[in-house]
Amino acid sequence: MKLWQKDFSINKLVEQFTIGQDNVLDLQLAKYDVIGTMAHIKMLQKIDLLTVEDLEILTLELNNILSDIENGDFTIDESVEDIHSQVEFLLIDKLGEVGKKVHAGRSRNDQVLVDLRLYFRAELKEIVDLVAALFEGLQTQSEAYKDVLMPGYTHTQIAMVSSFGLWFGAFAESLADDLQQLLATYKTINQNPLGSGAGYGSSFPLDRTHTTETLEFDDLSYNVVYAQMGRGKTELSLAFSLAMLGNTLNKLAADVCLFNSQNFGFLKLPKEYTTGSSIMPHKKNPDVFELIRSKTNQLLTLPTNVAMMTSNLTSGYHRDFQLLKEAIFPGIQTVKQCLELTAFVIPKIEVTEGLLDDSKYKYLYSVEEVNKKVLAGTPFRTAYQEVGAAIENGSFDPETEINHTHEGSVGNLCNVEIKKKFDRILSNFTA
Repeated sequence: MKLWQKDFSINKLVEQFTIGQDNVLDLQLAKYDVIGTMAHIKMLQKIDLLTVEDLEILTLELNNILSDIENGDFTIDESVEDIHSQVEFLLIDKLGEVGKKVHAGRSRNDQVLVDLRLYFRAELKEIVDLVAALFEGLQTQSEAYKDVLMPGYTHTQIAMVSSFGLWFGAFAESLADDLQQLLATYKTINQNPLGSGAGYGSSFPLDRTHTTETLEFDDLSYNVVYAQMGRGKTELSLAFSLAMLGNTLNKLAADVCLFNSQNFGFLKLPKEYTTGSSIMPHKKNPDVFELIRSKTNQLLTLPTNVAMMTSNLTSGYHRDFQLLKEAIFPGIQTVKQCLELTAFVIPKIEVTEGLLDDSKYKYLYSVEEVNKKVLAGTPFRTAYQEVGAAIENGSFDPETEINHTHEGSVGNLCNVEIKKKFDRILSNFTA
């Protein structure tokens, strides 16, 4: 039985194909479908499309369904298309005619829109909490190792003196920018589409402000056609946010894998967070960060994936949108998992001190030698050429003391300011 059932039966092959993975993926929307329905029926009672008694009966049964969902006792029947159908069928089965009243003034189009936005909003809040935890771990490590020097690289060649403090801190500040992108996505998501119906509103006197306040949206999508156009656009914004986080985590994971190798030996992972080889007894492999590196590469493909599913679609609803869940839902879980694992391991990483005592790193100080000459009155380009000539003829013998006076160099970090920046953005989520 379908909500739209008429005097014919749909072909079984077509039925299976069109349902797709909805009866599995929609379990993640179940809680939010019930919450959205509760808000909708409160509004229906307010405009006299439901009686007070109807509202009480429906609310009681919806709470029973919500309890089943939260207890893990809720399923979507294989023959049922989606979560919206399952909830409505349960209400009708239990309450009869009263259960048939919940869909007045609503379409599955705006129903799925509100479900998705409530789900995305909740997931974004969890992601933000995980980002904050990783940020704190990186900041702590940055402070702890701000005076421990390491080589900096450009073109994968030694470039200038850096520090582990700068290295950890760089990823902390990168997360601040990622948080800014998440905030922009959150603001786009946190607008109420309920009441837009199939995309063209309703002749019922729906009170959309009422459902907006009940569901704690910041605002509503005013134009009902645009509310439907938000399907796909919302997912694209979220995909970019997940991809930006993926980019930060990917670069961090790549560095850890490289710096942990014996050829570098810059840092050490606790052995309990590594794996071994079936034939090489010495191996302690950074599999956690290798998997994060690959999983985050998958995240980087999300925006393109979403864009290709929704490009060239005219305004209004299309069944194509159903497939967005297959891309976005796993992406959300992937980024949460990667954030959680990274935040778990980062505080336990140990760094190697005295790296720059090795003579192969002496060229790291070439810029400092140029700067010293400039400070003594030599024109910059002349100083550059003199130091370059010394390097070429083998006479370069630099001092290994670094000038730490300029802001942001080696051991002189801006962690306090980065923390302020992060907290300023974070406060917008909790305001």
